[in-house]
Amino acid sequence: MAKAHAQPAAAQTRKEQLIQALIILGVAVAAMWGLELIDWATGHALDRSLGIRPRDPAGLIGLVGAPFMHGDVAHLTANTIPFVVLGLFVMLRGVPTFFKTTAFIALVGGLLVWIAARDANHIGASGVIFGYFGYLLGVGFFERSFKSILVAGLVAFLYGGIIFGVLPNDPRISWEGHLFGFIAGGGWAYLSVGRERLADKRAKGQTPTRV
Repeated sequence: MAKAHAQPAAAQTRKEQLIQALIILGVAVAAMWGLELIDWATGHALDRSLGIRPRDPAGLIGLVGAPFMHGDVAHLTANTIPFVVLGLFVMLRGVPTFFKTTAFIALVGGLLVWIAARDANHIGASGVIFGYFGYLLGVGFFERSFKSILVAGLVAFLYGGIIFGVLPNDPRISWEGHLFGFIAGGGWAYLSVGRERLADKRAKGQTPTRV
């Protein structure tokens, strides 16, 4: 008779979390590729209608739509792997954290692009990718736990070179999207982790007063 051996609850939970994370990221990537196929079939009509167009009220739809739009297959291919890898690192902090972080980066970073970027049609997931990068580095800096520092170090090792993407270089590339995404990610790290830690630090440093 075969015997079934139950896995430890913690190991099973980690496996379930990883599967859930991969499913969520897989759905997001599938949506990007599906929309790219539709965009190609419609002569890039989606790019034109769902991008961020600075200071154009109609371009505000790009705060939600732009991360799913890409100029061509090469553009989307270049963004797919870092989106999955960095998104998975963010997802390790929990699914709710992933959705909150992604929403903050897309909306705040996108709004900054809409307000301050040059007059162009800004599309692509790279703003979110730079946001994840800034968030993970920021969490390592503010939280300073072994795990967060380890993740930040690994992220810096794997993708540290992308930081130069926040500088103007190729006019075809939205360096503003990179810059504001990075700022939004770092800002969210401060709001969600750093502010609380600094408050705790100040509270512990206070000495009781005597009356």
